[in-house]
Amino acid sequence: MKIVVLDGYTTNPGDLDWSFLQQFGEYTVYDRTPRALTVERARDADIVVTNKVVLDREILERLPSLQFIELLSTGYNVIDCDYARERGIPVSNIPAYSTDAVAQLVFAFILSFCNSVAVHNEAVKAGEWSACPDFCFWKTNLTELSGKTLGIIGFGQIGRRVAEIALAFGMRCLAYTPHPKDIELGPRFGWASLDDLLAQADFVTLHCPLTPETEKMVNTAFLQKMKRTAYLINTSRGPVVDEAALAQALNTGALAGAGADVLSTEPPKLENPLLTAQNCLITPHIAWAGFETRERLLHICKENLKAFCDGAPVHVVNP
Repeated sequence: MKIVVLDGYTTNPGDLDWSFLQQFGEYTVYDRTPRALTVERARDADIVVTNKVVLDREILERLPSLQFIELLSTGYNVIDCDYARERGIPVSNIPAYSTDAVAQLVFAFILSFCNSVAVHNEAVKAGEWSACPDFCFWKTNLTELSGKTLGIIGFGQIGRRVAEIALAFGMRCLAYTPHPKDIELGPRFGWASLDDLLAQADFVTLHCPLTPETEKMVNTAFLQKMKRTAYLINTSRGPVVDEAALAQALNTGALAGAGADVLSTEPPKLENPLLTAQNCLITPHIAWAGFETRERLLHICKENLKAFCDGAPVHVVNP
């Protein structure tokens, strides 16, 4: 088997090891692959491993040796899965590897808004505490999470983990999904309609997939249903949010703040309105990037490759 990893750098910038691939065949790892070089690099590959390199029909038609596509991600919108199915090429993804990591970043955003640790650290180091006539001071309103309401939109594994953490903080949780399940998480958890969730939540966190129905779901009408004192957190998919509408809500005080780990275009264009919006915290798509998280990802990748080579592929997204 000839294996080509088209864009391995973000998964493994050097702190992990690709050598497990040798048990499945000869392998080559490229840090990044521009579209113009995709066919040249993958033409003779039996297995292509990709994270964000697009393998659409135009590319796949020019890869005659391809037998298997292994993703380094949960999402699979970069692959023309229908055409791959026509060719008999299974596509496997990496499910449920980042649940704890994403939930952790959700609360990093929430706690940043509640405690402003970075703001106060900078103030202390600028000499403001040393010059203060009192034993303490605060630059922003400080907020307890206990008793606040968290609205969770999308309730898969990540949404549930977020709820569990929120309940441990003493929060009340409302969840919205088109298909509610019979889940017992205690008296402070409940299902709600989307409108009721938005009206009640102090924090709204997005955990829904990107579909035609959810694209730009967070628009002006959506934001107008939220409390002016509420915060929006997006660690799901960037295009779920209408970024111009969110920026306007932040800049006009219609929303207290927002945290985003994902944007509609990544890396973002400099004119993205969220880059200059008021009280908007943005991280560069890092929820999945912890060492342990990426280590788990590669372990699942290895298991996927083994299953394919054994003739019984798993985690196939185009059965």
